[in-house]
Amino acid sequence: MRIFVTGATGFVGSAIVTDLLRAGHQVTGLARSSQGADTLTAAGAAVHRGDLDDVASLQSGTVNADAVVHAAFDHDFSRFALTCEVDRRAIDVLGEALAGSGRPLVVTAGLPVTPGRPATEDDVAPAGSPRMSEQAALAWTERDVRVSVVRMAQVHDQHKQGFATYLLALAREKCVSAYVGDGMNRWPAVRRIEAAALYRLALERGTAGACYHAVTEEGIPVRQVAEAIGRRLGLPAVSLAPQEAAAHFGFLARPAAMDVPASSTLTRQRLGWRPAAAPGFVADIGALA
Repeated sequence: MRIFVTGATGFVGSAIVTDLLRAGHQVTGLARSSQGADTLTAAGAAVHRGDLDDVASLQSGTVNADAVVHAAFDHDFSRFALTCEVDRRAIDVLGEALAGSGRPLVVTAGLPVTPGRPATEDDVAPAGSPRMSEQAALAWTERDVRVSVVRMAQVHDQHKQGFATYLLALAREKCVSAYVGDGMNRWPAVRRIEAAALYRLALERGTAGACYHAVTEEGIPVRQVAEAIGRRLGLPAVSLAPQEAAAHFGFLARPAAMDVPASSTLTRQRLGWRPAAAPGFVADIGALA
């Protein structure tokens, strides 16, 4: 297939590009800069210049594609509401360009929170979050777009790990690696190359309107994350009371306290996804520079 990928030079997107090329697909990546364009060229992908605010660029990138992967997202949490709105508008532009064609559109979203149990693929994303990627994308199934959603856990390899990367920088700054309360709230995780393979399977085998979970570890206690960061930096891991979290963690206060375990059993059954179990999230934290 000829596949147009947004976020093609990002942490996850670059792995998606590599995986798709290895599987024999033709890939065109969206690039904002000359450096990004050079990276895509070196990987063997074609380059399409533009960004998520450039409606004409998104439209023209989609026109000649057999499928689209939307992996771009600006993780600037200081302006999260604006970032989410840019993402929603970009999804609508891609959906409009694909409408009536039956072509696949794979979109990235977060995992739902289901208190008391791990979230499953059949759980509906709750309303009220500024990020509406999933809801915006799934609406296009009614316009004959084969939309599927990849719900993303904490993505990791030996160089970078989702929120843990921010926690590592914060621990260096504050000389302590902290967690909230007993630290038994859990984060699910997925290794970067395994997540990339899931996007390809969603393109090749996905069902319209389906959600898939990029999860290889159902839930790692955040205390274990903090302790791994502490070992890596030679710093103590300490518990903070909930009322101390905002002052210490800043924008990370909410995710640091969230309990969001998630299952990928249905994803494995429905797509034949067979991710490797190791190395895990905590092991990769130990390798961070």
